[in-house]
Amino acid sequence: MSNEKPLTLITGASGKTGSRVAAHLQKQGYPVRLAGRKLPSSTDSRGNHVYFDWYDPATYGAALKGINQIYLVVPQMDINPEKVMVPFIQEAIWSGVKRFVLLGSASVDEEGPVFGKVHQALKKLAPEWAVLRPSYFMENFTEGPHRQSIAQFRKIYSATGEGRIGFVSADDIAAVAFHALTDTVPHNREHIITGPESLSYAEVAQKASEIINQPIQHESLSEETLRNQMIQVGMPENYAIMLAGLDTHIREEGREDQVTDTVLRITGNQPRSIERLFSKQMME
Repeated sequence: MSNEKPLTLITGASGKTGSRVAAHLQKQGYPVRLAGRKLPSSTDSRGNHVYFDWYDPATYGAALKGINQIYLVVPQMDINPEKVMVPFIQEAIWSGVKRFVLLGSASVDEEGPVFGKVHQALKKLAPEWAVLRPSYFMENFTEGPHRQSIAQFRKIYSATGEGRIGFVSADDIAAVAFHALTDTVPHNREHIITGPESLSYAEVAQKASEIINQPIQHESLSEETLRNQMIQVGMPENYAIMLAGLDTHIREEGREDQVTDTVLRITGNQPRSIERLFSKQMME
C-alpha cells in the first residue's frame, strides 16, 4: 500500500479560502495543484499551477490528471453553477477522484440557490465528501467588499439591520477544509462554520472603531438600495437580487444568528475573534 500523500486540486486557488487551504496542505507536506484562469507570470513558478476554466470542459482533463481529491469553489457570481460543476464532478469521479470538499454558505442549505444542487450532487455521486457552510467571512472587512467603504467613508453598508451574523475567519474555514480533505475517515456531511460570537454589523463597526481608533459606522440600507448599488458596480442582476435577499433574511429571520463548535471540534483550536482580525490589520 502506497504511503504517498494524495494530490489535491484546489479550485478558486487565488481566493480567500483556496489560497489558505493550499497553504495548510503544503505546510503539512501534501502536494497541491492550483487551478485557475490566471497563471503566474514567471514560467519558473508555474510548476503546481494548471489553467482551468469552469466554462471550458477542454481544460478539465489536464487539471484532473493524477488528482485524488478536490477542493471545490463555485465560479464567481454564477447563480446556477451546477450546470458546469456537476459535469465536472462526474468527470472527476470517472478519472478516479475519491474525495470532494465544497465551499458553500451557512445561509444556503441543499435546497437553496447557488450551492444547493452541487451539494445534492456530491451527496448522491461522490464516494467521499464534505460541504463547508461558513457564515460570512471576517476578511470581508479587510480584504473584501467592506474594505473600500471603510477606507473611503468609514462606513459599513448592509441591509441586515440589527440582524446578527456568526462572522468567521477564512483561516478557520481553511483549517476545517484541511481536515475534511486529510482525515482518514471521510466526513460525509455538512459543517456549519462560525466564529466565536454572533454580531450585528453595528457591533462590528463599534469593535473596529475601538481597535483602530477611528470612528466607523454601520449604515443600514433597504434591500432595494443595496441591490441597486451592487448592480451599479457591475454585479449581474440575478446575483445581486439573491445577495440582497440574503441580507433581508438575516434581518427578518435571523438566518445567520448562530454559533457552532465546528472549528474547535474539528481542528482542536478556538475560532478567531473579530478583535484579532482588526488587531492584526493594525500591525500590518
